[in-house]
Parts: sequence; structure tokens; C-alpha cells
Amino acid sequence: MPIYNAPILKIDAAETRRYAGLKSAANFDEKNISDACEDALLLLDVRGVWKIYDYDCASRIVNSEPPFEIIGASIVKHLAGCEKVACIAVTVGENIENEVSRRFSTGEYVSSVLLDAAATAAVEQAADSLEKIIARETAKDSYKMRWRFSPGYGDWQLDNQKNFFEITGAREIGMSLSAAFMLIPRKSITAIIGLEKIISGEKITGKHKKSCATCDKLNCPART
Repeated sequence: MPIYNAPILKIDAAETRRYAGLKSAANFDEKNISDACEDALLLLDVRGVWKIYDYDCASRIVNSEPPFEIIGASIVKHLAGCEKVACIAVTVGENIENEVSRRFSTGEYVSSVLLDAAATAAVEQAADSLEKIIARETAKDSYKMRWRFSPGYGDWQLDNQKNFFEITGAREIGMSLSAAFMLIPRKSITAIIGLEKIISGEKITGKHKKSCATCDKLNCPART
């Protein structure tokens, strides 16, 4: 079970702005955003893990131990044609969310919101970096990747997180799950990535990216 703990050297300010709901705020002071990103860098504790399993499209079963059934039209469609899946977990730790809570409790509301947004941008970047490692490793065995799909996205109901969490290896990097199926630390991600065999002679270009078009959360502030 590979463990990932590469540091993040720079947090995407544009993504931080988007996660803070400021995408259309033309006059917002950019220094506030850059300060939040710099503060976040000092608080991050990036950890990740992944496991690769065989996947049976016909039965929609991930051959983990115990086996895990994929339920949901959009996720089943997304994994169609895949022979294997990578189940991943990544977190940026609890220090940053503790600081977000501290700032909010002392009335530093803008700073708190921006730091929270920077933490979200950071965990997404960490997951992107983890994907690149998996892509390199699986390409050696002639597999190409679909973009990552998380419980709660599209019609893959959040309660699937209960059993999915256990097959990702998330506990090995200090993550846990609340009674409401929320990840702890809060700035964490679990996701499944479909692995499809490359056809002989096929040229692989670009990267499969997450698309908001498949998600039914139309009022999400992070929607692109």
C-alpha cells in the first residue's frame, strides 16, 4: 500500500478565490487571498494512500476485501470498460482546520473563510499530484485513468462512504469517518479512479478531468 506525503510548495490562488465564492468579486483585495495561501502552506500536513483492485463491470463489484459494490448510474457509467480501479485517500491534516476554527471564533471571519478555501484548494492539489503518480505507475502496465469520483458526487450517494472508506487505506494515514459519513480531518478526499486498458497503438492525450456536468449540485459555489 503506497503512502504519499510530498509537500505542496504553492497553493493555487485562483482556485482559492473560487472555493471562497469570490469568482465574480472583481474588487476583492488579492493580497488577502495570497496571505491565506501563504498561511495555509505553513499548516499543511499532506498524506495520501492508494490501493488498486480488480473491477468487474458486469457485477459492479470491486474485488477488495470485503468486496465493494458500486451503486449509482453515473458512477457505474463512469467506470464502464474499466478492468481495475484505484481507491485513494488524501488529507492535508487537522492543523489547518483547527486554525480556521480558531480564527472564526475570534471574529476573524474573512481570514477564516479564505484559509478554509486555501485548505480546500490544497487538498485538491494533493489529490491531483497523487493521481499523477498513479498514472505513471499504472501506465507501465498499459492502463489509462479516468478522473476521480468521490462518494456524494453525482448519484453516488454519500452513505457509500461507510464501506468505501475501509478499502482506501485511509486509516493508515490517520483519517477517520464520522457517524454522518463525513471525513475526519475535514479537508480530506476519498475517491475511486477507473483504470482502462490501453488499446495497442492508442495515443493517450490530455487528462480525464472532473466535470461538474455530471453532478446534480447545481448551486455549488465551486461549480465551474
